[in-house]
Amino acid sequence: MQEQLAQLDAWTAEYSHLAMWLGLTVLLCLSWCANFLVKHILLRGVLRLLNLERKQCEQRGFDLRFISRLSNVVPALVISTLIHKVPLLPDLLMQVTVNVTNAFVVLTIAIALSNLLSLINNLYSRRPDARNKPIKGYIQLATIVIYAIAVILVIAALFDRSPLILLSGLGAMAAVLMLIFQDTILSLVASVQISSNDIIRVGDWVEMPQLNADGDVIDIALHTVKIQNWDRTITTIPTRRFMTDPFKNWRGMQESGGRRIKRSIMLDQQSIHFLSKPEIDQLSRFSLLQQYLNEKQQEIDAWNAQLAEQGKEPVNTRRITNIGSFRAYVVQYLKNHAGIHQNMTLIVRQLSPSAEGLPLEIYCFTNTTVWVAYEGLQSDIFDHLLAILPEFGLRVYQQPSGLDVRALNLSALNTPTLLE
Repeated sequence: MQEQLAQLDAWTAEYSHLAMWLGLTVLLCLSWCANFLVKHILLRGVLRLLNLERKQCEQRGFDLRFISRLSNVVPALVISTLIHKVPLLPDLLMQVTVNVTNAFVVLTIAIALSNLLSLINNLYSRRPDARNKPIKGYIQLATIVIYAIAVILVIAALFDRSPLILLSGLGAMAAVLMLIFQDTILSLVASVQISSNDIIRVGDWVEMPQLNADGDVIDIALHTVKIQNWDRTITTIPTRRFMTDPFKNWRGMQESGGRRIKRSIMLDQQSIHFLSKPEIDQLSRFSLLQQYLNEKQQEIDAWNAQLAEQGKEPVNTRRITNIGSFRAYVVQYLKNHAGIHQNMTLIVRQLSPSAEGLPLEIYCFTNTTVWVAYEGLQSDIFDHLLAILPEFGLRVYQQPSGLDVRALNLSALNTPTLLE
């Protein structure tokens, strides 16, 4: 055995360069074999733990790249451990190789942990309650911390120095680091407040006019919140703006099951008058008004009976008006409408008159929050109310158009004057 080792040393001394390259080749082959074996062992172990096959993991979107990342650590360790066995390798090259492989190990572990955190976030997002409590912001924060530590360790490994030396120098750089990571710190605080106070969730309808955002929240991250507007554009808003700027969250409306209708019909005030007996008989045809007209007439008759001699003059008596009857009709119409939520506020009221007419406001809630269905119900209701107004002797007010002015001018031209 000693003779064989002596012959090997003599051959190595005679063919020094060939021995060095041969040793490097053997070392690279060993590292490749170690990588191959460990990768398959780790992959099989994880698949067995998940009780899945590789194709099933790919179909379900399980990212298993962290396995290949971790398997790359083994060949680096093999190289750093056995590099000293390569004959006639310069000491400087050997030290550089060890430092680089150590740095590579640290960086590879950091990337593998980042991929593992992404896999955890992907698995968590499949939970039913993931929309209410997203963890993407915390995952991103953990990733930043991992990479920050990895950078320090990589620099320490490359320069073959203790990480404590680098950390001791970071105290003087605290102000600089605070300036660099101020957005991250503010975003972290905002993310914690948003999550703990349940301010916004993925899927909420959020409206922030000052930033031209009006749509559904599709992603909540550490630094940004993405909102898909109704025109299908994407607005990206810094997370901290949801703690400093006012915004409207429509989640309460969606969870209540009803969406508000608040719209007015502008009535021409000159069309408002007391109803005559034939007009009351005409309105009695409406089944929705029969009870109102009977009760109102009895109330008015009882009131007028107390006036004695003064009641002989119509100006002193109470009478039924067309606008009051129309308001009562609208209330009954909404109460009998299948699309109106009957357990929420329902009001039909007059607002202050203006130059544009007398506003009659309809304030109620639909029993659906779906946008298309809501707009359809609202349009159907006002289609009916606008069309039935003439039955009450009322007119909708609108400002004169060019056609109205033209018709008035033509009428004036065709009207003979007194001189003629």
